[in-house]
Amino acid sequence: MSKLIIEGGSKLKGEIDVQGAKNSALPVLAATLLGNDISVIHNCPKLSDVDAAVRILEHLGCRIQREQDTLVVDARNVDGFTIPESLMREMRSSIVFLGAIISRMKKAVLSTPGGCELGPRPIDLHLDALKKLGVLIEDEHGFLRCQVKDKIRGTKISLSFPSVGATENILLACVLGEGTTTIYNAAQEPEIVDLANYLNRRGANINGAGKSVITVTGVSSLHQAEHWVIPDRIVATTYLCGSVITGGEVCVHKVNTGDLQGVLTVLEQTGAQIRQGNDFVLLKMEGRPCAVKTIRTMPYPGFPTDAQAPVMAALSIAQGTSIFVENIFESRYKHSVELNRMGADIKLEGKVAVCTGVPKLTGATVHAEDLRGGAALVLAGLNAQGITIVKNIYHIDRGYEKIEADFGNLGAHISRVDE
Repeated sequence: MSKLIIEGGSKLKGEIDVQGAKNSALPVLAATLLGNDISVIHNCPKLSDVDAAVRILEHLGCRIQREQDTLVVDARNVDGFTIPESLMREMRSSIVFLGAIISRMKKAVLSTPGGCELGPRPIDLHLDALKKLGVLIEDEHGFLRCQVKDKIRGTKISLSFPSVGATENILLACVLGEGTTTIYNAAQEPEIVDLANYLNRRGANINGAGKSVITVTGVSSLHQAEHWVIPDRIVATTYLCGSVITGGEVCVHKVNTGDLQGVLTVLEQTGAQIRQGNDFVLLKMEGRPCAVKTIRTMPYPGFPTDAQAPVMAALSIAQGTSIFVENIFESRYKHSVELNRMGADIKLEGKVAVCTGVPKLTGATVHAEDLRGGAALVLAGLNAQGITIVKNIYHIDRGYEKIEADFGNLGAHISRVDE
């Protein structure tokens, strides 16, 4: 078990390249199952969640090689259709493999997934959509047994909520099906667009990705292709928040600035000076940030729930009071308790958090309870007087390739220590 030790007080300054997006790499890796061929996936980050996805693919019969940030996936000998509970529990998004396995093998057996405990994240939307596509599903003591008698058959699916995972599973299940599938109220996140672009590059026929209605016309087969995973907008947000909370000047490179507008609009309200181009954002902060009146997490293109914790950490030292309204997950304020241990003033009432800024945070020993909450504690440690120790950092390693090295290159005093 490792922990991060942070000596606060240094202003971040410098430039940094942003890694590939975890939330894009995982469904793209699942999609490599769909063809009897080899896929080359570039800009694939070295994360524990990606490692878990690789183990699932290998268990199903894939052969995988990694060279730096490139994964070569040989899916020609796939013969498995089960994912053991031990692998499913390693990451919540493992459910995205369901649609791909059903499409390839016509049957699947897997348990309910693990990952961060952010409150109820029911997979009912996934299962109901697959049933409409002709998949027979039995739930037996926490295991899903799924099969399709012949082929996935296209239909109209209207999601009650624009779920990213459900949209991905539908796409993976129906690209090789018969007829046309239309998804209404589809998720519009950039990661959906990236998955669709990868599948289309392999010969799929997907139209409307990035909009609320997506149409998929089934094709008989997919072919080999290379793909570059999009930059991680939440990692970029985290480094920009590091500049806000330390009064620094940070430039993030290799980003899609269009994907960051929901966050940049909020960060501009803090008084930060922001300059952006097609693939970079420069943020300079002088003094304490200003409070932001209200921040509501929403599906894309709104303010992302994954950015809530890092931005809350930055605003914990703001002048004034900021209000957060979490509309996506019920239990996404666990980091607030740990931030309060460091001197923050955050009060919770249901899905609302009232964050009254304090002049300075104080170092403490804190525990990461989830991925983005862990990143928020690291940000707080960069500001805090004295030493901050962040434990349970395996959560952070699920989504940040080298958080201590990146912040260290920007001037932070931070190190990883094995306990």
